Amino acid sequence: MQAFFESTTGKIAVIVVIMILLLLIAMGGREKKTDVRALTISALMIALATVLGQIKIFSMPQGGSVTLFSILPIVVCGYLLGTRRGVMAGFCVGLINLIFGPYVIHPVQLLLDYPVAFGALGLSGLTANMKNGLTKGYIVGIIGRYICAVLSGVIFFGEYAPEGFNAWTWSLWYNLTYLAAEGVITLIVINIPAVKNMFNSFRTQLAN
Repeated sequence: MQAFFESTTGKIAVIVVIMILLLLIAMGGREKKTDVRALTISALMIALATVLGQIKIFSMPQGGSVTLFSILPIVVCGYLLGTRRGVMAGFCVGLINLIFGPYVIHPVQLLLDYPVAFGALGLSGLTANMKNGLTKGYIVGIIGRYICAVLSGVIFFGEYAPEGFNAWTWSLWYNLTYLAAEGVITLIVINIPAVKNMFNSFRTQLAN
């Protein structure tokens, strides 16, 4: 599978799937009308997440890194546009990462490390209508991504656990280190009153 996703054919196939997802994002609810605003916001958040994902503050030796708020854009997408669009936008980010840096050893690992892991960030839409919805949504999203990373680590990379760790304890600890670090920093930033009010205001404007 690695060879397929490194090939031109594989990359074209992934791009086609991304285009389909973007079309689905553009479709409205029951009316099935094209929502250009939702598509534009999603495309911007996808691009921002991809760019920020390349700005790595610290990289872990066996994969994973602390980035410059790369998790936040898809969380914001789910918060502003709802869970369905947030999850699909996350899928797009995961697939873009698959194009530029594929590491595939099994179909399930592919899903857990790429589309599902990033799609989970869009679950932030579940808390959008709650008090402190963005903060709670970020926590929900990053927990979803953490679960994917842990499962992938246990099932497919457990053999790399150092002496004294089993697959579960190593994967739980290893993936917590970088995701928690970025998560704490981001939560502090999005709860700065000016930043918090900006996102709340933006969401209110979209709802009108």
